[in-house]
Amino acid sequence: MRRTVLDYLDNTASRLPDKVSFRDEKTALTFAELRSQAMSGGTVLLNEGIVREPVAVYMSKTPGQIAAFMSALEAGCFYVPIDDEMPQMRIRLIFENLQPRAVICDESTKANAEQLAGDAKIFVWDEIKDTTHDEVKLNDLRATMIDTDPCYIMYTSGSTGIPKGVAVCHRSLIDYIESFCDVMKFDEETVFGSQTPFYFDASLKDIYPTIKLGCETVIVPHTLFMFPIKLVEFLNEYKINTLCWVVSALTMISAFGALDEVLPKYLKIVGFGGEVFPIKQYRKWKKALPDVRYINLYGPTETTGVSMYYEVDRDFEDDDVIPLGKAFENVDIFLLDENNKLADEGEICMRGTCVTLGYYQDPERTSQAFVQNPLNDRYPELIYRTGDIARRNDRGELVFVSRKDFQIKHMGHRVELGEIEADVNSIKGVRNSCAVYLKKKDRIELYYEGRPEEKELLSYLKEKLPRYMVPTKVHKLDRLPLTPNGKTDRKGLTALSEGK
Repeated sequence: MRRTVLDYLDNTASRLPDKVSFRDEKTALTFAELRSQAMSGGTVLLNEGIVREPVAVYMSKTPGQIAAFMSALEAGCFYVPIDDEMPQMRIRLIFENLQPRAVICDESTKANAEQLAGDAKIFVWDEIKDTTHDEVKLNDLRATMIDTDPCYIMYTSGSTGIPKGVAVCHRSLIDYIESFCDVMKFDEETVFGSQTPFYFDASLKDIYPTIKLGCETVIVPHTLFMFPIKLVEFLNEYKINTLCWVVSALTMISAFGALDEVLPKYLKIVGFGGEVFPIKQYRKWKKALPDVRYINLYGPTETTGVSMYYEVDRDFEDDDVIPLGKAFENVDIFLLDENNKLADEGEICMRGTCVTLGYYQDPERTSQAFVQNPLNDRYPELIYRTGDIARRNDRGELVFVSRKDFQIKHMGHRVELGEIEADVNSIKGVRNSCAVYLKKKDRIELYYEGRPEEKELLSYLKEKLPRYMVPTKVHKLDRLPLTPNGKTDRKGLTALSEGK
């Protein structure tokens, strides 16, 4: 029986000590080194009295960042991934919510960590990763840990502009990884190409199967995603045979014709998610690599990541949507209509151990999304309301329809339009703003009123926001239109953009 994901690391490090676990172009960690560094970092945290609390890991995406995650767990803490590519405002907001007493950083992030993390104790990873272990302290602490202890916090976009920290316990993660590995049929020969930043839950698909099974994960340089042919050549150089990527990363390869020039010849499994895979682009992959297994993966951060899967087993018409499929083991998924009744089209709701602990230090938003199961009035049973609308097709399969609110899926990432607006509204001279999403064109446009000119504002946003949140166009108005009840006329602005 596994109580924590550290049991995965212990078992694999004992069985395959000299095998590489995580690597990038510069460094590689064996499983023995990964465990040793985790115990070193854990010892340092314990000696500083950092126990059962959040540890922010503010580092660039490297194998060392994984070891730092594990070091927080060794101290009975829960880690919070923060990446050096995150916008400074987002990092500041996360620190304000988290209030950590400990931050692990590297040389590239140390200065920012000292500036943004308040009174937190700053630990530079290279200075602590080889500290002598205190195995007695570590073992005594481990004996007190249980599977409902938090494991990590992933921050997602919030409709108010304030990121939401989703707290996930070991039990939820273990159930997810056990089912995920069975469904995907990973083994020791699996070599992942890691595409997703570690502060997104999609990265769990690479990290924890690697630690559980003794796979290998190769961190793909993010710059290669601008050069499709070089990207495929990188996959071949490292003999990468498994991709669990957002759809936009896959379509970038197929849409620019890279598969006509060079094939990822070792590829066996492609898991995709984050948004709907356009059928035309899927066909390009299937035609180029007909023997690869293609698996649609669905699930929000609040249900520990992937909760449903569909292995593509038939052809689809151009206007079809690849189904979401069926639930993982120990997950129940159902659709509720506006009256909280079971329906063939409605909001996707989930129950089971996949349902996470809620939003960190945010009881109000937790109570809105994690609610009593309206189908059960006999005992307490929390479910998560995803805000995603789905329907059942003629085969009885669940198919994604749309978002219930203004949260969108864009370029493989979950984006709250309100978070963009909050950042824009914080800019000097901007009075008000409204971000709209044009689904058919898959683009974000921004309307605003204020002093900055359009080119000036767009240039500023490119520096301020992650690439996937930057509006394609910005429009300056003398005044934003309002609805009769005094709210910004979002639908009217969306219609205006769609008509252009």
